[in-house]
Amino acid sequence: MTNQQEPIWTKSFISIAITNFFIFVVFYALLTLLPIYVLDALEGTSTQAGLVVTIFLLSAIIVRPFSGKVIENIGKKKTLVFSTLIFALSSFLYMFIHDFNVLLLLRFFQGISFSLATTVTGAIAADLVPAKRRGEGLGYFGMSMNLAVVAGPFLALTLHQYMAYNIIFLVFGVIMLVGWLCGMMVKNLQENAAPSVKKSFSLSDLFEKKSMPISSVGILVSFSYASIISFISVYAQSLGLIKTASFFFVVFAAAMLISRPFTGRLFDKSGPNIVIIPSCIVFAIGLFSLSLTHSSWMLLFSGALVGLGYGTLLPSFQTLAIQAAPAHRSAYATATFFTFYDSGIAVGSFVLGIAAGALGYSKLYFALGIFVLLITLYYKWIANLRQKQKAANIQMGMK
Repeated sequence: MTNQQEPIWTKSFISIAITNFFIFVVFYALLTLLPIYVLDALEGTSTQAGLVVTIFLLSAIIVRPFSGKVIENIGKKKTLVFSTLIFALSSFLYMFIHDFNVLLLLRFFQGISFSLATTVTGAIAADLVPAKRRGEGLGYFGMSMNLAVVAGPFLALTLHQYMAYNIIFLVFGVIMLVGWLCGMMVKNLQENAAPSVKKSFSLSDLFEKKSMPISSVGILVSFSYASIISFISVYAQSLGLIKTASFFFVVFAAAMLISRPFTGRLFDKSGPNIVIIPSCIVFAIGLFSLSLTHSSWMLLFSGALVGLGYGTLLPSFQTLAIQAAPAHRSAYATATFFTFYDSGIAVGSFVLGIAAGALGYSKLYFALGIFVLLITLYYKWIANLRQKQKAANIQMGMK
């Protein structure tokens, strides 16, 4: 069949994309609301407010390397149903939490289900997309996460104006139950069988080695992006542009939505370099623009550049990580990529916070623009190694 005859938007693909969207909506909504909840309802400190975010990410990062093995043993569909149900039920439990230490335990527990759920949704999406349209298909799938960056905080802050905390947590739980039901609609997958060789526990039970080079590029990009999700509102407030900051991610999402069909098809047709290298440069220009921002239009213009650049890089790197691995290792490849990605966000939020205190936000964003340009050179080196390896494999196959 031709590429046009192999559909991307099947019932199962739409269902898994919606499930992923709801997972990240609830994730970002809780990320936005819980620090406020700790300070307001639990009368906690700013340190405690930050800890509810850190403990969740820590849990997800610890579990992520093991998720590939769990998925392989249980199966993708069963893991999807189980992990999304646990994530939904744990969202309801926030209604009954009135002690900070218990809240931390719940956050750590929910981070485990989040790690499994987001790994398996990515692996399922990769299996459902036609191999020759994987760049385009996973690009569309990645939009579910990027749109949630806008929808989650907007939902949390809007509901916070009109509802009590326990009602808001109830709404989050219901949303995630809908996501679980959508996951139930994904067809039973034909699991790719791995070679049946008994072996002792090794690094390959945690990571997909072939996906690690491109994941190492991903961790550097997510490290840079941590400056956006962690400090853009603080930076905007220091410039007197806090009202405009709420529209930053709206423009980000709009730029990503407009470009995604074009960039995804270009990735499949002409190869990753023609998409990734310009996207890195656009992301860097967005960071330079942020460092020079002094008005609302410039802040929003920067948001469009970041959305166009970074918003294209994430699904592109994920696609390359999955393509690098054998078919039966798609879950391991997804887990490897997001282990690196999550670590970049977590480390970046901490390290760049210290750097911002020393340099100021304007200089920080300028320095990160240079850093992203250096990442582009590192990616080109990785891409050249990949091409040489492919050529060597072809040559060996001909002998």
